[in-house]
Amino acid sequence: MTTSEIAHRLVTLCRAAKWEEAQKELYAADVVSTEPYATPAFEKETRGLPSILEKGRKFAAMIETLHSTGVSDPIVATNSFACTMTLDVTMKGQGRMNMAELCVYDVKDGKIVSEQFHV
Repeated sequence: MTTSEIAHRLVTLCRAAKWEEAQKELYAADVVSTEPYATPAFEKETRGLPSILEKGRKFAAMIETLHSTGVSDPIVATNSFACTMTLDVTMKGQGRMNMAELCVYDVKDGKIVSEQFHV
């Protein structure tokens, strides 16, 4: 797949809240995920698809109610792309909150090799 095809497929799956399916289909085995900062629940950097899938499951388990999600159309370059993602969620024990991130992805050999989230 081209970078553009990967970008549009990721956006389509994320808009349907199929994050794990997107990761399994589009991410390289040695993908690296970088959060804007470390939290008690998550490290700043996560390496490898199995660890990233587990991080996603942990985050999903923290959500009490998912009210809405939003994903922008991607901006695509040769080997990278970016989009914004928003979540309106009620987190267990934390109340309702709106989250917005700029998500930047790097692609190599037809797979996403890195993702970086910026707030």
